[in-house]
Amino acid sequence: MVACVARRQTLVQLDDVQIARLDRLAAAHESRSELIRRAIDLYLEAIQEGVTDLRYADAYRLTPEDLSEFAGLGELGLAAWPER
Repeated sequence: MVACVARRQTLVQLDDVQIARLDRLAAAHESRSELIRRAIDLYLEAIQEGVTDLRYADAYRLTPEDLSEFAGLGELGLAAWPER
């Protein structure tokens, strides 16, 4: 699904090697602009995912799990799948 989103033009300076690599990919798939937009989206999503992971890890450091809460799980597993 392609979303209709208003776009604004932005000037980005690339070196000759970057342009050549971009053109090779664009020739096989889509325009330079579309490749750059996709790359930016992937990059920004990766950053957001990393920030979320750090916040999650920080939350565990501030409030560690109480392993005693899981003590009975082993016994439950053995009851469900007894050894033969």
